[in-house]
Amino acid sequence: MDPTRRAILLTSAALAGNVLMPQRSFAQQQPQRGGVMTVHFATEQRILNPSLQASTGVYIVGGKIQEPLVDLDAAGRPAPCLAESWESSADGKTITFRLRRGVTWHDGRPFTSTDVQFTAMEMWKKILNYGSALQQFLDAVETPDAQTAVFKYARPMPLNLLLRALPDLGYISPKHVYESGNIRENPTNTAPIGTGPFKFLQYERGQYIIAERNPNYWRENLPYLDRVVWRVVTDRSAAAAQMEAGQILFSPYSSLTIADLQRLGRDPRFDVTTKGNEGNARTNTLEFNFRNPILADLRVRRAIAHAIDVPFFIENFLGDFAKAGTGPIPSVSTDYYPTEPMPQYPFDRRRANALLDEAGHRRGAGGTRFTLRLTPAPWGEDIALWSTYIQQSLQEVGIRVEIVRLDAAGFLRTVYNDWNFDLATGWHQYRNDPAVSTSVWYRSGQPKGAPWTNQWGWQDDEADRIMDAAQTELDPAKRKALYADFVRRVNTELPVWMPIEQIFVSVFNKRLRNYANNPRWASSSWHDLWLAS
Repeated sequence: MDPTRRAILLTSAALAGNVLMPQRSFAQQQPQRGGVMTVHFATEQRILNPSLQASTGVYIVGGKIQEPLVDLDAAGRPAPCLAESWESSADGKTITFRLRRGVTWHDGRPFTSTDVQFTAMEMWKKILNYGSALQQFLDAVETPDAQTAVFKYARPMPLNLLLRALPDLGYISPKHVYESGNIRENPTNTAPIGTGPFKFLQYERGQYIIAERNPNYWRENLPYLDRVVWRVVTDRSAAAAQMEAGQILFSPYSSLTIADLQRLGRDPRFDVTTKGNEGNARTNTLEFNFRNPILADLRVRRAIAHAIDVPFFIENFLGDFAKAGTGPIPSVSTDYYPTEPMPQYPFDRRRANALLDEAGHRRGAGGTRFTLRLTPAPWGEDIALWSTYIQQSLQEVGIRVEIVRLDAAGFLRTVYNDWNFDLATGWHQYRNDPAVSTSVWYRSGQPKGAPWTNQWGWQDDEADRIMDAAQTELDPAKRKALYADFVRRVNTELPVWMPIEQIFVSVFNKRLRNYANNPRWASSSWHDLWLAS
């Protein structure tokens, strides 16, 4: 890339520095009751029910109101929540959950196994993105009594896979609220009813969401807080200013600019850290729409990858916030990260030009071969920078790129439902196991409109076979080997390119206590969170 083009990019944002991770010691402090937790809510959602949509933007609100069967403890191990215990049959086809007694919904009705049955069969299996793929072989949920739910599978379901999936894909909804009418259009979707530590109170679109303390919460004497208020602030700089003014106490999921993360990290009032996000590693993506015959050609997809200098982008824009990715399974996945080298596409402009020529796309007037539309997700500053960098990198090899920037609803509709894009870029989030939220980016047959799934028009019988075998394999060593085969196959065919690996960065006001104490903290319930005076 020539110096002028570098200068244009470099002036669009401050260079990334180190994430500051101060040591926190709150030992021997007595929790204080009361107070209001204020949260930066950067992107409004169409629904707030995590039984119906798996998304950090949903969990940040819905995860305080509704609860899953299983959560994660401080070490990232499965921990009881609405389910107290579980067991699997030897063949992996029957998994039994013993449910917690004495739990009530926020409207006073008892929580029972019929709620689990209804949610699993009508929401997870039929509607929930990621859930429909995970539960594709779920035949039934039996309810021998009010505190027992027995999941019956047509094919083996590895218990460890299910337990690691349920913290995100195991939220329960009340059957009595949803059993009549259209689930997708139920008004409760934006005014959720749950069993969690906080009860939904009010939602003013474009302004705020309020939830208040649940006085009948099943965890004795919890929560400590009186209220949680999510402030809708779409302007990242304005959100940083509100944090400095004490109006916002927590900004999750890398929602501030890189420059502000650096600056607040030097302010002793704040903790800027990746801690509490270990269960939400993410990769930056480049998604190809195979309905465009140009992109259906593997040579073109590989040429695009070779044309982009990923190490330069990481070094100059993300710094220690990121590292080079090697595929859909990030290096933090110690159980499934491939140990052998996988197909990669290092920066090589000469190779990119040769592949495009070979594919029949010679340069025309002005040196342009063809034009593509790139639709970036509006989730983070790094995505906006990455899309601009892609645009300028591809121009160097004769590909003109038009960037189509949309709001959250427009992006989800355009890419995942209307398929009206050529290239798209956003985040893929890895959730503990490849079968939870990774293989759905590649498995064919995903429901149209399901976000963060294979809506690219790509279908590969061999990849589908490998993914299906891995999802139902009970032997851990064989599962790992199958997922190595999966990475090799999808890196070779390149329906989606995932060249950058990151962990979300959070900003906490240091008045908070008991924060970041599990690997999915921003998505968790905050039942033990409290505010120091």
